[in-house]
Amino acid sequence: MSYEAKFRVWRGDEGEGELTDYTVEVNEGEVVLDIIHRLQATQAPDLAVRWNCKAGKCGSCSAEINGLPRLLCMTRMSTFDPDETITVTPVRTFPVIRDLVTDVSFNYQKAREIPSFDPGDAKPGELRMQQVDVERSQEFRKCIECFLCQNVCHVIRDHEENKPEFAGPRYLMRIGELEMHPADQADRREIAQQDHGLGFCNITKCCTEVCPEHIKITDNALIPMKERVVGRKYDPVVWLGTKLGIVKKGQDTPSA
Repeated sequence: MSYEAKFRVWRGDEGEGELTDYTVEVNEGEVVLDIIHRLQATQAPDLAVRWNCKAGKCGSCSAEINGLPRLLCMTRMSTFDPDETITVTPVRTFPVIRDLVTDVSFNYQKAREIPSFDPGDAKPGELRMQQVDVERSQEFRKCIECFLCQNVCHVIRDHEENKPEFAGPRYLMRIGELEMHPADQADRREIAQQDHGLGFCNITKCCTEVCPEHIKITDNALIPMKERVVGRKYDPVVWLGTKLGIVKKGQDTPSA
């Protein structure tokens, strides 16, 4: 069963653009990315869109559909009324290159600024841990880097001036992943606060709401990192233990 759907797609480049109206065929079981591909094949061969896997695992096809940040390949046409006009625009937080393709290099720059996994003096094969020890940090590894969480974070979405100081939820989560890993020996609390702007986050949970992998970014990464930063900085017992060298990475109280 097929029908004709009305689409409004943003067309333009970094200079300027506008919404263009199309009427396009929709078949049963299709997703929005299918319709964008049909537009390319039949009416708009120069329409630019970024995509790769079409399986919700590469994160490439991020866009805003009727104002909501989503993956084009995971948004089924059956969720819309056949008479509804569907508006597809590029994600708003990053500069437009052309049509639905944006420049997300900001995210890769932030990724390069985060120190990598640090096993300390451990030699290959020496690290030992149980599954329960790494379950929390493994949750964060599900990230497909669609950057929808970065897109909706109002700290950078509405305040361009914050981008130099704020890494955004995806990369604060990456810092949290390493900080919570039992085999990582670096203390990342200070860089989270001082270098990557953890204090800018006011835990509105908008990043969690749009995550296609259903990662609890706010509850399991950002809030615990805030608690660790505050514990290290303001708890007088921890402060004294740090000075005496008896508080180690990940501890909030001195070891016996």
